Amino acid sequence: MLKIYNTLTRAKDPFVPLEPGHVRIYVCGVTVYDRCHLGHGRVFVVFDTVVRYLRYLGYRVTYVRNITDIDDKIIRRAEENGEDIAALTERTIAAMEEDTAALFVAPPDHEPRATRHIDHMTAMIEQLVAKDYAYQGRNGDVYFHVRRFPRYGRLSGRSLDDLRVGARVEADEAKDDPLDFVLWKSARSHEPAWPSPFGPGRPGWHIECSAMAAHCLGNHFDIHGGGLDLTFPHHENEIAQSEAANDEPFADTWMHVGFVRTNGEKMAKSLGNFRTLRDLLTVFDGEVLRYFLLASHYRGPLNYDDESIAQCREALTRLYQAVKDAPEGVAETDGDYARRFRAVMDDDFNTPGALAVLFEVGHAIQRAREQGDSLAVGRLAATLRLLAGTLGLLLRPPAAFLQGIGDHEDIEALVALRDQARRERQWARSDALRDELKARGIVLEDTPTGTVWRRV
Repeated sequence: MLKIYNTLTRAKDPFVPLEPGHVRIYVCGVTVYDRCHLGHGRVFVVFDTVVRYLRYLGYRVTYVRNITDIDDKIIRRAEENGEDIAALTERTIAAMEEDTAALFVAPPDHEPRATRHIDHMTAMIEQLVAKDYAYQGRNGDVYFHVRRFPRYGRLSGRSLDDLRVGARVEADEAKDDPLDFVLWKSARSHEPAWPSPFGPGRPGWHIECSAMAAHCLGNHFDIHGGGLDLTFPHHENEIAQSEAANDEPFADTWMHVGFVRTNGEKMAKSLGNFRTLRDLLTVFDGEVLRYFLLASHYRGPLNYDDESIAQCREALTRLYQAVKDAPEGVAETDGDYARRFRAVMDDDFNTPGALAVLFEVGHAIQRAREQGDSLAVGRLAATLRLLAGTLGLLLRPPAAFLQGIGDHEDIEALVALRDQARRERQWARSDALRDELKARGIVLEDTPTGTVWRRV
């Protein structure tokens, strides 16, 4: 059965949804003040694959991924740009949607925006105040009283005493305890504000996800996910405020995606190795980037370098070549390859192991071709597409990937001229045309039915 590594228990736990046949999953999305980077892309692709696999197993899945569209960073960036906050967030959301589509990430079932759920947030804060888990400071901000929640630190494995060491209180804060975190920020000049029982202001970051998750999925749901950097304090705080407000568990399974590194160093703007998805997608095919993001296990660190991307391009090319020109066939949903694919994916979504199974199917297709067994080729190719599609791969016609996007008419004309030269035995001209195409990144393959081409 499916087992998922649960950050909360620090073990691979058998996965049993709260409601038989239905999985509810919430993933922390992005704060939309700038273009998404490769780390965001990894989270998008990992959880898109998780959802695809759960549906492949036959589950009905309700997938929620939020958008944080009000935050300190958003306010600062809008001021720096001299633009309206709504204009900034709408532009950035559109860019995110463009980038995720290029990575073959399907939209979530629900994508709540923080600014559209202020009432749900203030209602939860009212619950916490009524239960004496929250209080309003002298500055008008509302804080969560961490020490009144005895299970605080369970997710991150940190004790309250350890957390208190080094904790600071900013000059404009009015906390009872340095560990307490803000639920509601009172209105500041030149900042957006909403009415609330605590006075005008805006929500703190942590309360946003607790309120949106509960609204979309209920107080208690199956899986909560996000990047590893969110484990503390964001997810720790979500658990505390949600369980204190609702008197029941928040999420049963917590999944966290590892960091992305560049040439061994953590990807960061300060190090000058920060790569946005848009930068990468202008150079690399989105499906190649998706393959790269799945080629390492989601919990481990992922090291980015151009050579690794090139290797992923070659690997994905071999898979597309395996299904190219294959006859129609019926996929084996319970054959040996499908069972082995499920076995590795059931082990905490082991996508590197799943990719290895795909290549075994590809090799089997090649053997069947060499033996002239067209029925086996069709059956195996359909199986390969089914399993790869569960990872969000091989979703396009082979030619769309192998030939890419660009000057098709010009390339087709050069290929036709080369074919003509070959028919007329003008070998020098034929070789020259092949070299010209090669210089443009085009590889030719001469077959009994004509010349086919693909991009390197």
